[in-house]
Amino acid sequence: MASIPRVANDHVLVGFDTADDAGVYQLTPELALVQTVDFFTPIVDDPFTFGAIAAANALSDVYAMGGQPISALSILAYPAKGDLDDLEQILKGGADKMREAYCAVVGGHSIADDEIKFGYAVTGTVHPRRFKANAGARAGDALVFTKQLGTGVIATALKRGIASDAHVDAAIASMLALNRRACEAMLAFDVHGCTDVTGFGLIGHAREMAVASGVTLAIEVDRLRFLPGALEYARQGAIPGGLKNNREYASSAVANERDLPPELTDLLYDPQTSGGLLISLPEADAAALERAYPDAYRIGRVLPGGGKPILLL
Repeated sequence: MASIPRVANDHVLVGFDTADDAGVYQLTPELALVQTVDFFTPIVDDPFTFGAIAAANALSDVYAMGGQPISALSILAYPAKGDLDDLEQILKGGADKMREAYCAVVGGHSIADDEIKFGYAVTGTVHPRRFKANAGARAGDALVFTKQLGTGVIATALKRGIASDAHVDAAIASMLALNRRACEAMLAFDVHGCTDVTGFGLIGHAREMAVASGVTLAIEVDRLRFLPGALEYARQGAIPGGLKNNREYASSAVANERDLPPELTDLLYDPQTSGGLLISLPEADAAALERAYPDAYRIGRVLPGGGKPILLL
């Protein structure tokens, strides 16, 4: 991305410079657009559920910016001779989740491809002075997270035929859960920075927040919550390819103050689908957010920069 020319535009409040979740484009003194896009290959067997998860995942970036989704365009790659009933269910699943988010699907584009891919380009709205960027974390803040980790490992265990139905169901429920309520809850407080944890895993997205903000994020590993079965499947070697890529990309940014079991370290890099919000806000507000939104829990704190971006405690 460093080689991509930047075009000066005073209306662009957030571009791709800080690896943020979405772009923000100001229309008026009171209104800005939040724009994002996300799509991927199937991670569950049921086509309706896949479509709904793809929608929830695409919507997440708007919520991470403190925005409200308003419209979406579908993005589809599907085999020319693929099962049209499955395709119908994928589209229905996505539309159902978009309806839950009060987000209108206004069109889309499809191509013939032997490998199925589905997702959305989503547009939302936000006040130009009230969006939440990943670059706002401040030393002294608490770090709060809103979901459990482990969807990538569990999806890999499913593909290998070693995942229990109960563990898969719990992971699917997490991926289907919109970040809308988490967004609404955090907006009642003085949030300084926010990002959602998706494909780059907790460490990858935390690194982006730390670098963009010029701080160190200290993560207290014992506070992290994992989906049922995630640690067990990581021990059994159900490691997605994206996890290995994430570790190669981000591990140089991490300082460890303790030795961690390999399966625990793996899950810090596990690529999440429709993961939770990572929120930086004052200590007092963090405690209030935990009371207001029970799925939110503290996982660490923000330290002044100067060392590595991520410190594991």
